[in-house]
Amino acid sequence: MSHAIQTADLDWHLVDGIEVPVSKQFGDVYFSKDNGLLETRHVFLHGNDLNLRLANLSDYQYFSVGETGFGTGLNILALWQMWQQCRPDNHSHLHAISVEKFPLTKADLIRALNAWPELKPLADQLIQQYPLPLAGCHRLSFPEERFSLDLWLGDAHDVFPQMEKLHPVNAWFLDGFAPSCNPDMWQEQVLNHIVRLSDYGTTFASFSVAGVLKRGLKQHGIQITRPRGFGHKREMLKACWLKPESTSEDNAAHATALNSVDVMSPKQRHIAIIGAGIAGLSCAWAFAQRGHQVTLYDQSAPLAGGSGNPLALLNPKLCPIEQSHEHLMTLAWQHALRHYAQFQAFRPIQVNQMALKNAEDLLGLAAEYPEQVLNTSAAQDSAIATEFPSLNLLQAGVVSPHALRDQILQHPLIQFQQATIKSFISKQTVEVVNTQDQCLGDFDHVIVCCARDSQAFFEHYPLLKPIRGQVSWIQNQTQPLAADQAYSYGGYCMQLDAEHLILGASFYPNRDDCEVLAEDHVHNFNLIHNVFPSYAHSLPPTSTWQGRASVRAQTNDYFPVLGRLDQTKEIYSLAGLGSKGFLFAPLCSELLVAQILSETSPVPSSLIRKLDIKRFVKKQKVKKAYYQATNTVPSQAQ
Repeated sequence: MSHAIQTADLDWHLVDGIEVPVSKQFGDVYFSKDNGLLETRHVFLHGNDLNLRLANLSDYQYFSVGETGFGTGLNILALWQMWQQCRPDNHSHLHAISVEKFPLTKADLIRALNAWPELKPLADQLIQQYPLPLAGCHRLSFPEERFSLDLWLGDAHDVFPQMEKLHPVNAWFLDGFAPSCNPDMWQEQVLNHIVRLSDYGTTFASFSVAGVLKRGLKQHGIQITRPRGFGHKREMLKACWLKPESTSEDNAAHATALNSVDVMSPKQRHIAIIGAGIAGLSCAWAFAQRGHQVTLYDQSAPLAGGSGNPLALLNPKLCPIEQSHEHLMTLAWQHALRHYAQFQAFRPIQVNQMALKNAEDLLGLAAEYPEQVLNTSAAQDSAIATEFPSLNLLQAGVVSPHALRDQILQHPLIQFQQATIKSFISKQTVEVVNTQDQCLGDFDHVIVCCARDSQAFFEHYPLLKPIRGQVSWIQNQTQPLAADQAYSYGGYCMQLDAEHLILGASFYPNRDDCEVLAEDHVHNFNLIHNVFPSYAHSLPPTSTWQGRASVRAQTNDYFPVLGRLDQTKEIYSLAGLGSKGFLFAPLCSELLVAQILSETSPVPSSLIRKLDIKRFVKKQKVKKAYYQATNTVPSQAQ
């Protein structure tokens, strides 16, 4: 995944009134000219016995289906349609994972899926969330359907090694173009990782019975049968990974396949979240959307801390394209746009990122990314003039934090309580105790999202440094900016509402005071004056400005911390999001929930390691051992 994603280059063949896409890269059709939907049902759905397996999922059970070639999405839509028809009336969840090296453009996807009118209601939902052609994992969530999809864009040889196994894949669609057209997809390395991501009871189905596929599965002890194929095809492949003591008889294979592997017994979990900033609210939403009960505690009120500014700008600093598949800010930005789109608190905008330093490097990103993501054309708003060029991020947004908070807290499975938490007592469950030594409840899991105060609940915790920041807002009725534009220049400016301009933000590491200061208003004025001098002079004097100051928590390596420090206790933490809390929180929450509930990871394993809360503790232990061995004392700087 070291290069920009290239979209599929297609020809179109008209067969019985249906347009069939043909890949120019591989010289093969995307679906059968006989009837692609019927073939999908025969080979992949019935080949994995999914109608029976899905219908028998227990309450809160999680079932995962993997696919080796997304193509037009036909297999996934057929799976989703079957799920609608046979899913039990409980909180079970179906999750799909698919990989695609050459994704269709959105226009080509729409054209291809027009062949299947019966799938249109589902296709429309898929198309609405269809990701940008950028490498990495894109999570598409449909909570009302109890269905989700991770679409990994990139070469299978690069993608599969980066997938973390938090939950085994229960069934595989071994699709993709025929081995003769696309031999790389069927090589041993890819099959080895497919098996690594599986477990006993996992089933496999494919239209292909090529020798490379059969040999690759058999060497892992996976038993293969070759039932009748679809249409004119004499055979297809059907396989099951049996436990070593099982027999190879069909009834044994069938019984084993139906028993999916779950790390913990599926049930409704009761979750306590300490801290109601954007990290806590995002975690609460992620659990509640899965049907789990959440109690959210805060010593004062939701958004009382660093997350409580009147507006949050989703303004990522994008990386060079070859790093995009594992770059936290790039992945979190794409996930955040899809996540916040479900809330009334969100609105899409564009951000003009001013090229003040290293202009050539910044502006050069426009040539690396798809044209619908970045360009370097002049800003659309004539009210604000500058001598500096800008990189224009066309896919950005703003969030109204308090409106977001209100909608999250309206969820029937989320309860907020004002309380100051003192400690936790770990037994079979975790007791949450307040400062009056009262037990507030027993919970299956506790998540601490208290920024710098998180360390009070743990014996060892990563160092989080304070960063003071102040935003300013100004009565600005004479020269309002365009509502769909923001400007980023070390600080930022945009319309807060029809009457007010918002400017931000001062940035003072290692300060934890949060009074609104006149000197910080001056600082914010100087930031905008350095880039837009004429516009800055039109603003009212700073003595009339209003503002809000808060303190954020930041790690030394600028990555958030998430996970649990003690593997024997069900106590987790998510903190250290710094000034990118609204950008990072949705994706980090998805990862933390996946770790707690044993679901599929939405990020590559390399990023999981960078976010692991234990990464600093390991370094601290190594340093302590060194100082003990050498009988030396660390300096304050260390």
